[in-house]
Amino acid sequence: MRFAVTTLAFCVAALLALGLVMLYSSSMTQDGAHYLILQLIWCVCGLSLCAASATLDYRLLRKFALPIFLIALVLLVLVLVPHIGRKINGARRWFDFHGVRFQPSEFAKLALVILLAWYGHYFQRYVQTLGRGVVVPGVLIALILGLVFVEPDRGTTILLAAVGGAMLLLSGVRWKCIVPPVVLGAVALAVSIFFDPMRMRRVMSWWDLEQHKDGVGYQAYQAMIALGSGGWTGLGLGNGRQKLGFVPEDHTDFIFSIIGEELGLIATLFILLAFVIIVSCGIYIALQSRDTFGFLLGTGITLLIGLQAAINIGVVTSALPNKGLPLPFISYGGSNLMAMFTCVGILFSIARHAQARERIPAIDTDELPSRQYT
Repeated sequence: MRFAVTTLAFCVAALLALGLVMLYSSSMTQDGAHYLILQLIWCVCGLSLCAASATLDYRLLRKFALPIFLIALVLLVLVLVPHIGRKINGARRWFDFHGVRFQPSEFAKLALVILLAWYGHYFQRYVQTLGRGVVVPGVLIALILGLVFVEPDRGTTILLAAVGGAMLLLSGVRWKCIVPPVVLGAVALAVSIFFDPMRMRRVMSWWDLEQHKDGVGYQAYQAMIALGSGGWTGLGLGNGRQKLGFVPEDHTDFIFSIIGEELGLIATLFILLAFVIIVSCGIYIALQSRDTFGFLLGTGITLLIGLQAAINIGVVTSALPNKGLPLPFISYGGSNLMAMFTCVGILFSIARHAQARERIPAIDTDELPSRQYT
């Protein structure tokens, strides 16, 4: 267990360090050290949350799972209210406190994972029934997904749907009960995209990027140029050209393309390997947890980190349509960084209490004094 925790901490620290370096490199020509300083402040806040989460007993989250979920719902409702939520690029996803932005959907991700872990633990004997196994948790998932969907934020909606469905399966819900709502949700998502001109254009540009490289596919096309021009070892730190206004949002969702251009294929493969190791360590910690709640919580958190990274890298490499999810521990963004650090801290807490269970010495029955009965 100690090896898994140490390896997890090392990989997170390595990704964070790389992210800080590349954040400065990607923004130094236009904004100087502005984003780096802000990210360092968020790092301090995130590390504090990580330490607090690791110190506390993760089982306390069972008592507060429902209140945390309700708070997340209220925040998601409030962000949709005009003059309360901040609207940027047609999406209302942020609270803005004098220039400091907070994205409630990041908090909702963790809230949903905690709630589903609590539900799977508390109603474990009923998970194979249709009502308590699918309908009730399905309604809870739908509440979060619906509010995130109307922001609109299709990427987070797909991410949470995948994590929620996987957690239900791990809780013991039968496949035949999961398939109908999954198919229904996929059809509803496809219909919504079909009647949404902007997102339909994104899908078409992904299908034929060369034809749309000067329009809606401009960002993805420039990211591909950045990745291709980096070669094996890159152009050198700070020598990238695509960050000079060619790749929009190069310090957030598309920072992976700048890493590929300046540090090359070797660095991008290192990032992939680091996330694979993080997922492996997270799954190992979850499997060693002392109860069902810890197993589901650890697995859900691990899936949340791993799937978000996979979607981001898939978008940057044009393997997936553009969805706008940050790369964990690397992309600029305080809300996501603090949420990811909190997730890592909870994994540390699960591992710490699993270790406590492992330290209980086994009792040798041969050494027990024999008891005679008359």
